[in-house]
Amino acid sequence: MSMRFRFTLALVAGLILAAAPASAFEVPVVTPMQAKPSSVRLMISGTGTSGAQLGFYIERIKKVEYDALGGWPASPQGSWASGTFTGTPSFNIQGTSSDYALAPTEAIEVELGQLFDETGVTATSTDELEPGTQYVIRVRANGSGPFPASGFSSDIVVTTAPLAQNCTFTLGYWKNHEEAWPLASLLLGSVNYTAAELLQILEEPAQGRKLVILAHQLIAAKLNIANGANAASIATTIANSDALIGIKVVPPIGTGVLTNNPATSYANALDDFNNGLIGPGHCDVVPAASKTWGSVKALYRN
Repeated sequence: MSMRFRFTLALVAGLILAAAPASAFEVPVVTPMQAKPSSVRLMISGTGTSGAQLGFYIERIKKVEYDALGGWPASPQGSWASGTFTGTPSFNIQGTSSDYALAPTEAIEVELGQLFDETGVTATSTDELEPGTQYVIRVRANGSGPFPASGFSSDIVVTTAPLAQNCTFTLGYWKNHEEAWPLASLLLGSVNYTAAELLQILEEPAQGRKLVILAHQLIAAKLNIANGANAASIATTIANSDALIGIKVVPPIGTGVLTNNPATSYANALDDFNNGLIGPGHCDVVPAASKTWGSVKALYRN
């Protein structure tokens, strides 16, 4: 072997080693971003000094099955599915990376349940997820040859959103079913409240206070509308209620007070809406008939 050839070989080997990570790839960071009835969005971020330069791999399974099995199945079964993300997406392209090969400081979103029209991914299932369902998810960076894949991330539980329903639930339903809330925050007047603060307001006895009475029914009405209820019959009352509340902060979060007589009539109208006396009707009477895109596609596959 000539000295010139040995020098060339050493140079090529050095370039390969410089371009590749020196050890196993590191575990990506997974951040839940958004839940829809048929999908969940995750932000996958490269970490450490290696990132996920060969892309990443995701597994999912329904939590009820995960719990029954005592963990991940030894072989594929039930709702278990996986996907290998290595190429360039063309549908969901949010993030700081243009493809699934992540440098340590790069991140990209993936939407599980929305892979039917996506590119750059090979998945065992491109079906939509089921609404109102908990899934367990884990992620690892892909490896190759002398550079092994990372370990798996910690198991993450995500929940798809319930189907939107063109019907209404009462104040009591929303008070006792926080897991079904379609919003993490909302406005009362011009003040924004978190879900935790809204629950405190719902637990606050009104004791004749007009602002608290109105806020209780307004919270329920806005949750119903966010959940899919047609707002046409109550939109004016909601706008008037917000204008009446203005910058007042509702107890027990604040010490706002309302003395205006319209507050009671607005609250009564909102209560009628929430109970289904006006508007689209109560959900116990008018069951949801919503369909996801996946269920529509299924009609044409049969």
